[in-house]
Amino acid sequence: MSSIPARYLICIALCACTVACLVTAGCSNPSGQQPEIGSDLSGDLVVHFIDVGQGDSILIEFRDKTMLIDAGERGMGERVIAYLDERNVETLDVVVATHAHSDHIGGLSDVISAYPVGRFVDAAQPHPTATYENLLVLVEDLGIPYTAAERGQSVALDPDLEILILNPGAEPLGDINEDSVVLMVTYGEISYLFTGDAGTPAEESMAEAGLDLDADVLKVGHHASRYASSAEFLSSVSPAISVIEVGEGNDYGHPHEEAVERLEATGSRIYRTDLDGTVIVATDGTALTVAAGGAPAATVTAGATTAAATATPTATATPAPSSGVYISDLGLQEEWIAVANADETAVNLTGWTITDEGTRNTYTFPVYTLDPGADVTVHSGAGNDTATDLYWGRGSAVWNNDGDLATLADANGTVVSTMER
Repeated sequence: MSSIPARYLICIALCACTVACLVTAGCSNPSGQQPEIGSDLSGDLVVHFIDVGQGDSILIEFRDKTMLIDAGERGMGERVIAYLDERNVETLDVVVATHAHSDHIGGLSDVISAYPVGRFVDAAQPHPTATYENLLVLVEDLGIPYTAAERGQSVALDPDLEILILNPGAEPLGDINEDSVVLMVTYGEISYLFTGDAGTPAEESMAEAGLDLDADVLKVGHHASRYASSAEFLSSVSPAISVIEVGEGNDYGHPHEEAVERLEATGSRIYRTDLDGTVIVATDGTALTVAAGGAPAATVTAGATTAAATATPTATATPAPSSGVYISDLGLQEEWIAVANADETAVNLTGWTITDEGTRNTYTFPVYTLDPGADVTVHSGAGNDTATDLYWGRGSAVWNNDGDLATLADANGTVVSTMER
């Protein structure tokens, strides 16, 4: 038996058949040559890198089986559901939450409420935010079997499909991103590597464990942050196709130029959801086919491999912020939050608010104008307000050191920006 960690006061049965010892597999492409890449989708294994803006969501279809990895930010659940419905998905055999950040799990509650789910695989790392805790409660309430992911396990979806868990290790690294669930999915001679938000420390941990990281398709780690996709890691993976799930004009500067340059150096064909929309990569076990950017391609419904459609889901885009003001950084342990103005004109922040997860604490801006291109730091403690530093005046901590969600709203209560750490 296995259960959601006791710290969440939830206990769900674990089916032993989903866990097996990890053995180092042979290279997915022993000849060292890249697989052929075509443009007409075909093959039993079809992977959809769904455009959910600044977040991750990946649908894996293998014959009549389905697996979903993440579901984007809160508010993106309906977009994912619309995409699955278009492909006639009726059940999800496996759902994976790579880690507890809201840009990966925010939409999962909506999704698992909409479909029967056979198994829920979770990184199971402490992250006391309402988004994550409410998701775990829902998993329990729905009676979904729960697996706490750990290196050395495999996930059963189909006998012809190998799904290995490469991360987190038995001794977690202690960082939500670095302890992301990393999966290697192999069909025939073709492998896909899904990395969540794993960065360099996780990459080094997997390499030091002697894991075979060679893969033909790479879901680029952490939205192509500069702190992921090291040259050494990419050399081990040697991907033919790299997919970056990233939102257009995001506040994080993803993808970072350094990461893109390292990917380009591998000769990999790079796709980005901010530029290409949803990207679909299919295989028959020997070759790869790709559809992206809304180009005509075969529709892949659950259990089928040919029909007509486009690669981009039809869903309402997330509303644009009401201004160029956004949360630029959040110091949980240092107890501060930075707000920047990307507009070309000054913005009156009087009456705007900053709240933490669950709106337990609220800061209301005094009479204050943020100049164009400027930023201001709001400190939780006491101090004298200046043009660049404002003070909450709290005698106790506001931000949870283990993770928190900051929300910036204008004077009308409209959410302008969020950041989760």
